[in-house]
Amino acid sequence: MNPQKITSLKTYLNQLPADRQAPIHKLRQTKKKFLPSGFEEQFSYGMIGYVVPHQLYPKGYHCNPRLPLPFLNLASQKNYIALYHMGLYADSNLLNWFKDSYAERGKEKLDMGKSCIRFKNTALIPYELIELLCSKMTPHDWIKLYESSRKS
Repeated sequence: MNPQKITSLKTYLNQLPADRQAPIHKLRQTKKKFLPSGFEEQFSYGMIGYVVPHQLYPKGYHCNPRLPLPFLNLASQKNYIALYHMGLYADSNLLNWFKDSYAERGKEKLDMGKSCIRFKNTALIPYELIELLCSKMTPHDWIKLYESSRKS
């Protein structure tokens, strides 16, 4: 699958490898159920994206104001499923909570970049923890954090 050639969410989902379809579907359902009201799902950056729409944040993303403010992305990469959560990158308290909560599970070592959580073994995706993570920040919380980080 080459995400650069895919232009719609429907096409992206239809081209997922068979072993990624169920975990991606379950993660999407988790996002839809637990993300606070106001975020919108769309195809963005070659991934499944959850954004703050222009109706809530007319300024859009500073790199390209025509785009809505990105918050969370979900992608099937070559060797793993990736969850990108900008709140983890911007809020050290949230990041520490997530790392501690993940470690308490004790099933495998956390594989994480700045905002990217990588799940190589889809059988070990901590859906309950992802549910909690998704519920912790509203669009207005994210806008406030985003704007304060832009000032510094």
